[in-house]
Amino acid sequence: MRSRNGCETLLLTICSIIFLFSSALNADEYLISYRYLVKDAVLYNESLEISHAMQECKGVGTNSLILESSHYSNIQKVILLHENDFINYIQKIGLNVEHYSNTKNFQNSSTTILTLKTTCFKVDFNDNFAKITALK
Repeated sequence: MRSRNGCETLLLTICSIIFLFSSALNADEYLISYRYLVKDAVLYNESLEISHAMQECKGVGTNSLILESSHYSNIQKVILLHENDFINYIQKIGLNVEHYSNTKNFQNSSTTILTLKTTCFKVDFNDNFAKITALK
């Protein structure tokens, strides 16, 4: 239907902006932390902690990761299905890397710890995809 003053493009623009903001407001917020411990080239411990945020997270969204969700609405299942993609994504966000090396009686021992401090993520589930955005 055409308006009398010819503002159909303005009306369409306003409706699309409202739709985009309403879809962004429906995103859930999760606190995610990750730790990976390797000692002498053997994986000792890997932990991924995910919890629903109890309070609204403050911050600006950085680059996003889009993962195929296969009709899952559980963020942990989606991340476990695409573990390598998620690890590469959090490496770009900023993993803390600690490395220790020790030599005793000509025996070398090393320990490497990768840690993602607890970070708030916005997660928006669509029909087939989950959009994960880190907040900074």
